[in-house]
Amino acid sequence: MLENKTIAFLGAGSMAESMISGVMTAEKTPADQVYVTNKSNAGRLVEMGEKYGVQAMPQSELPFEKIDLFILAMKPKGAEEALHSIKDKLKPNQVILSVLAGITTEFMEEHLNAGQQVVRVMPNTSSMIQESATAVVAGKNTSMANVDLVKELLECMGEVYIIDEDQMDVFTGLAGSGPAYFYYLMENMERVGVEKGMDEETVRKIVAQTIFGAAKMVLEKEEAPTSLREKVTSPNGTTASGLEALRKFNGGEAISQAVEHAAKRSKEISKELEGVLVTS
Repeated sequence: MLENKTIAFLGAGSMAESMISGVMTAEKTPADQVYVTNKSNAGRLVEMGEKYGVQAMPQSELPFEKIDLFILAMKPKGAEEALHSIKDKLKPNQVILSVLAGITTEFMEEHLNAGQQVVRVMPNTSSMIQESATAVVAGKNTSMANVDLVKELLECMGEVYIIDEDQMDVFTGLAGSGPAYFYYLMENMERVGVEKGMDEETVRKIVAQTIFGAAKMVLEKEEAPTSLREKVTSPNGTTASGLEALRKFNGGEAISQAVEHAAKRSKEISKELEGVLVTS
């Protein structure tokens, strides 16, 4: 399905590049069917065109009538202007997909013509290596066929989950911000290893492999983390001692609060953006 579609990225930043890289790596769509544009950085467009072989050009030169899927990938504050700039060039069967934090499907629908199909997505930074956990929320006018098309596109970057829009904030706390929690854990594990005399590069690989292996166990064994934890925790053993320290220093509560705070901030950003975009 995707190989017959034409895609245009409005914005050429890191998220657009991650998605383009995923699509090119998966060989789902020919490079000459992928367009990328931005507001003013012509040098960046040249770089993207040379690196991926995609069609890089100013927005005014886009063949709007040929494009099936437009992807909003600029800064969130530029969303309203971007939507208005394409609004009257769109056909009802074309889909607008947003990867912008805080921009709801309702907001997009309000700034486009009635009946326009929109989809909101939230990837994470692991999309750069095709291992993202990505959420998808469909707008009220979006056909199931186009939801499937978007899902196929995003599967080039990892795993895809269809959720309700009121779950997007907690998804952001879990998966959007989640990689940073693990990097923070890894930083501290690595620090201890180095302090105890181990080589930094070796420790980093050990820690990364340990986390990778634990995640793979959850996915492949299809057991709850609680069950897997209990299986590897012998009474009075090393693991039990480490876990006791985590409990003593409120490690579990810290992780829970990280998710809660990120989800809360996601909701705040949506409200802040609504205020800025409405009054600007």
